[in-house]
Amino acid sequence: MEELKKTVAMEALSFVEDDMVIGLGTGSTTSYFLKFLGDRIREEELEIYGVPTSHQSRLLALEYGIPIRALDEVDAIDIAVDGADEVDPNLNLIKGRGAALTMEKIVEYRAGTFIVLVDESKLVNRLGEKMPVPVEVIPAAWRAIAEEIEVFNARAELRMAKKKDGPVITDNGNFILDVKFERIDDPLDMEIELNTIPGVVENGIFADIADIVLVGTPQGVKKLER
Repeated sequence: MEELKKTVAMEALSFVEDDMVIGLGTGSTTSYFLKFLGDRIREEELEIYGVPTSHQSRLLALEYGIPIRALDEVDAIDIAVDGADEVDPNLNLIKGRGAALTMEKIVEYRAGTFIVLVDESKLVNRLGEKMPVPVEVIPAAWRAIAEEIEVFNARAELRMAKKKDGPVITDNGNFILDVKFERIDDPLDMEIELNTIPGVVENGIFADIADIVLVGTPQGVKKLER
């Protein structure tokens, strides 16, 4: 699996050009891309800036020698590169297992081209088959939001931390609810509906946003395009 991640991350470098501003995603596959990008910047003396989507991607960018800029310091983002937890046949995504979904969606929505890196185990027939939908919420409202979500025939659980007591805290200081749906027939509609609940900051459905999905398989990298 790690070799597949490395292979698909290396393939993503083919979209990188000099003088680009690149949105830097979060997660295990994207971390390989950041390392390879740093190597290429150093070896080819490229002038590239990265816009991190999380503390993790910022720290890795600094470690690998990728110059970084804040979102409000750039006029445009040429490409964004990130992973996903699920990808459906229409290239709709579930993201947010790393709890960085809000900044990821902001950066990737602004990108000229959003490139997603996954292995074939992330491909599903319908969103929600394997993974819950992460929802970032204001801490004081989490229980009320969890109850409100039940109207969608779904069950929400507060995500608890594994190496600290209490819940996971996002980079924005919020909580994460992991929402398991019976089925999601219309990802775009559900994405919009969830965000209308007062106290919801953002949710992990990324509908109609991915332009290219690079899928790592034992036979090589498969390219899916919208």
